[in-house]
Amino acid sequence: MVRPDLDGRTALVTGSAKGVGRELLFALAECGASVAVHYRSSSDAAEQVAETARERGAPAATTVQGDVGDPDDVDAMFEAVEADLGPVDVLVNNVGPFAPRHWEDISFEEWNTVLQANVNGTYLCCKRALPKMRESGWGRIVNIGYASSEKGLMSAKNAPYFIAKQGVLMFTRMLASDTQHDGITANAVSPYVVENSDEFPDDLPRGRPAGFGDIAQAVLFFLEDESGYISGENIEVDGGWLPEKV
Repeated sequence: MVRPDLDGRTALVTGSAKGVGRELLFALAECGASVAVHYRSSSDAAEQVAETARERGAPAATTVQGDVGDPDDVDAMFEAVEADLGPVDVLVNNVGPFAPRHWEDISFEEWNTVLQANVNGTYLCCKRALPKMRESGWGRIVNIGYASSEKGLMSAKNAPYFIAKQGVLMFTRMLASDTQHDGITANAVSPYVVENSDEFPDDLPRGRPAGFGDIAQAVLFFLEDESGYISGENIEVDGGWLPEKV
């Protein structure tokens, strides 16, 4: 696996108390980064992740709580990370709830929650991280998308998630252009079905879902110093999935 040198760097992974986010945070810890475990309600799980991260190589690890769709919470999260670990050098926007039902069966509150966390959460965390990254002249932002985003696919089932992830990809490319002179890169990693999914479709490429390691490999690639000229790109971790429809 790619192993960027993250000694002296601070990394924040949103939604890292469990699932994909947890494994991405462990990968960053193994590369020598000090890490911040973000959670919204899973405090015990977050503390355990922080402890494991220290065992796996992180010089320091802390936990931060908050709703990434709330500006005040995001400010408080970053202030806590900066106080404990220093400014965030690596930001992985992993939080991404979904609603796998027909759009007419989704309440407005749930529709709004999916858009708020995926799009607004990415926007708020990037906006909060950028001043310190610009000041230091180095930063890496990786936004977790979905494999349909690049293809522009849409479905009546899980519609707000597809809409949100396409927005995240557009925002990523805008951010890459806006930070091209700042020593910062902004990229996306977009998996299809992941190993911890509740349902597995019949068309799984290569006969299996994406593993956590597959996704981590793509994220770590963007963190390499040698990848510093790559920005505004999207790696689809989908095994070659090319459906006729979602």
